[in-house]
Amino acid sequence: MNGVPDHGKDDVTVEHTQLDRSENDGTVEHTKLDDSSADANATETEKSAEEAQEGDNEPVDLQALADQHWDRYLRASAELENVQKRADRDVEKAHKFAVERFASDLLAVCDSLDMALAAEGEASIETLKEGNVATRKLLGSILQRFGVEELDPQGEPFDPSQHEAVTMQASAELEPGSVMSVFQKGYMLNGRLLRPARVVVASESAE
Repeated sequence: MNGVPDHGKDDVTVEHTQLDRSENDGTVEHTKLDDSSADANATETEKSAEEAQEGDNEPVDLQALADQHWDRYLRASAELENVQKRADRDVEKAHKFAVERFASDLLAVCDSLDMALAAEGEASIETLKEGNVATRKLLGSILQRFGVEELDPQGEPFDPSQHEAVTMQASAELEPGSVMSVFQKGYMLNGRLLRPARVVVASESAE
């Protein structure tokens, strides 16, 4: 039996070899398919790149672009001019009607004076005096509402930044350099001097 060739074993070996070759052939076919897919993808990519490059190289209508920018400039310039005109009108109105409220409040003072003048022949001196005092108080309250402060420095030290010395007079009661009397009251507007108070300044007594 050992002398009989073992053909069955050889057949099995041949079959395995053929299977291995078939598997290898299948692997080669798969590799070819993968290569074909890669080539197709590369071709599509190159085609897309070429199309994008062709799109970028399309000529631009420079005249249309210039016209568009010019139109935008004209619109912006016109809008700026309109804003400037509105601002100028607002400033003009502010200057023209800045004292509107103040003038409106002063009308009450005018009415009071007109009433006093109309009753001058009929009212007594005392009545006219009371009317004048009331009118003066009304005017003072209006001035205060608009930031006008009255300067009445009677007996205070002389302040050259707010007072104007009309003359000097010797006084034994007041210290030298003090305001002896107020000839004309002064006024401040929100901390700024409108008119200095005109005063008589005390000097040293001769005694």
